[in-house]
Amino acid sequence: MLRTIGLMSGTSLDGVDAAYLETDGETIQRIGPRLTLPYDPKLRRALRGLLDRAETLSETDPELLDAIRRITDRHAEAVEAIGLEADLVGFHGQTILHRPPVAGRNITPFTWQVGDAAALAKRTGMTVAYDFRSADVAAGGQGAPLVPVFHRALSAPLPKPLAILNLGGVANVTWLGPDGEMLAFDTGPANGPLDDWARQHTGKDYDAAGRLALAGQADGAVLGRLMAHPYLSAPPPKSLDRLDFDRALKDAGAAELSAADGAATLCAFCAVCVAAAARLFPEPPLQWLVAGGGRRNPAIMKALAGALEEPVRPVEVAGWDGDALEAQAFGLLAARVARGLPITFPGTTGVRRPLTGGRIVGSLL
Repeated sequence: MLRTIGLMSGTSLDGVDAAYLETDGETIQRIGPRLTLPYDPKLRRALRGLLDRAETLSETDPELLDAIRRITDRHAEAVEAIGLEADLVGFHGQTILHRPPVAGRNITPFTWQVGDAAALAKRTGMTVAYDFRSADVAAGGQGAPLVPVFHRALSAPLPKPLAILNLGGVANVTWLGPDGEMLAFDTGPANGPLDDWARQHTGKDYDAAGRLALAGQADGAVLGRLMAHPYLSAPPPKSLDRLDFDRALKDAGAAELSAADGAATLCAFCAVCVAAAARLFPEPPLQWLVAGGGRRNPAIMKALAGALEEPVRPVEVAGWDGDALEAQAFGLLAARVARGLPITFPGTTGVRRPLTGGRIVGSLL
């Protein structure tokens, strides 16, 4: 068993989640403390600006280099704040751009997570596993999602089939079958567009308690145009960049809606994307367990309950911590990297065979 600290900064750009886990990469022996350190508003704005410029961004851009330094410092503070010694730190970094292979599109696949793993290892004095996605993309995989193998380990005692939905900036789902089968992919936008909408119309970083969305009505015409997006009917494997639906939202006329109706429409769109994803499962799940920040938004949860036929519940009903799962996952993935175990699979990223990945700074004693 390895003592690990998993770190995650997701597409919501809200901060760093850190979680302690004791694991051999296949089973979980102990789940320890977790915490979240938010990014300050200035850093969040800087990161959001980098996303807009990512296609043409130079690796030597001064704003990018400053953001990398500040991101790394914040991750180091999270490791230190956990207050426990660890054998290994799993450092995902911050995704700036994700361009996976797409059938019929002549693009060079690319995934870009920023953060200085060597600096993190030096400051914390711990071995750091990082760069979890690149090997998969280089082998023709989507590079995402990475958490399904953790979901499988965590949910071992639960009845299957089971669907685990994570609502971050983008939503992703893991379908787990009764014989260990895994199918996972991004379903569509989640908190990302809603956060941008709230910031634009209210000046707040997100729609707290879904109050803005609950005050509005989803626009059926805009939803209909959005549901025609080819991504939603495409078979997995498939994954998204946080901004992939920005053009579709503009073309669908979302910008013309009121603040409340726009928020309600974005919540409804998240839910209908998940419902469309469910039609791609081998068989219906017995229930949906929901993790990520979106589970705290009553408007999204209400929309999901209306769109799905099975029970929809936060992961806390299973005794899990929905704010910690992704960080915990990178603790387990770090252990798998250290042990040379596969971290991506045909059913999760579309790679041809189970594939190892990740790199390590430092040495395990």
